Amino acid sequence: MKSEIQHRANFNKIRYANCWEDADILVTALEPKGRDCLSIGSAGDNSFSLLAAGASSVTIAEMNPAQIACIQLRIAAYKELNHSEFLTLLGETGKPHERIALYERCKPLLPDAAQNYWQHYSQHISEGFGRIGKFENYFKLFREKVLPLVHGEKKVKDLLSARSHSEREVFYEKSWNTWRWRLLFKCFFSRFTMGKLGRDPEFFKYVEGSVADKILSRTMHALIELEPNSNPYLNWILLGRYGNALPMALRAENFDAISSNIERVTILEKPLEAVLDESTDKYDAYNLSDIFEYMSLENTEALLEQIIKKSNLGARLAYWNMLAPRSRPASLANSITPLTDLSIDLHLKDKAFFYSKFIVEKVTS
Repeated sequence: MKSEIQHRANFNKIRYANCWEDADILVTALEPKGRDCLSIGSAGDNSFSLLAAGASSVTIAEMNPAQIACIQLRIAAYKELNHSEFLTLLGETGKPHERIALYERCKPLLPDAAQNYWQHYSQHISEGFGRIGKFENYFKLFREKVLPLVHGEKKVKDLLSARSHSEREVFYEKSWNTWRWRLLFKCFFSRFTMGKLGRDPEFFKYVEGSVADKILSRTMHALIELEPNSNPYLNWILLGRYGNALPMALRAENFDAISSNIERVTILEKPLEAVLDESTDKYDAYNLSDIFEYMSLENTEALLEQIIKKSNLGARLAYWNMLAPRSRPASLANSITPLTDLSIDLHLKDKAFFYSKFIVEKVTS
């Protein structure tokens, strides 16, 4: 069984070299300790975060062979490297020749298909394989070509300095939120530009209203209500690296928990629908990424019905809405209960600030 988006978008290249969703709120939502989890793959980070939080098993569903190569290289790196070396291979630290040497240590642990992939794209290894996705290149273009037209390096450094809430509010209104910032932001993060350079245009099929206006509003929230200096996603966008603000799967305190339990991870090279259709297992927690963003309301309902059938009682679902509103339909009210207060609270804390909603739900029958 194919996913709806599989019929419309190209899935042969790396779209995301990192996960651009906040694993901290995901783990709080799913409470994965002791649970069997089913997780959308992407680059793998959030699936490994579930493992770090004590999941009994993590089954990864991913239909893009290039993304699977990213996940498999991460698994090999967790097995072979220490934390500092892992960050070097990813591209956070170190030099090209160091990354090549680290990759050679990981290479024997990779399946043949992944070895062939990285041999073909060997320049990605020397650059750092956490820097080479389409989405990462989109932010690189913003950081190197667009942002300097608005704010210089000193202003960016000032933005990422530690401040109180009131100080962040004053800085944003008086120093950051200029007319040039708003104009170029709306141009660069428009539906057309994002579809052309960042995400596949088909990902916007079900989006209504202005893409840029919605993202600008969430960006203001991130710059005032949250702390920019400790936000990994904001640091990566503005500096091209996480620095000291690492996401959950990359933090030193989680490295051993992931590496020592990495055998609990299973990768299935197929869309979520096919995994659910073919699996004889049942699951307790679902990291659904923003999968419903690309689905019609009818297909959203159909997938949720599949999930209900393959869930143990009390199973939790977590997923993001970026621009297309999706949640449990009224027809499934007897089987899925929204955890509304938790959803709202976690969304206010979401460091991956471009999402309009974070949805947490529970299978109740």
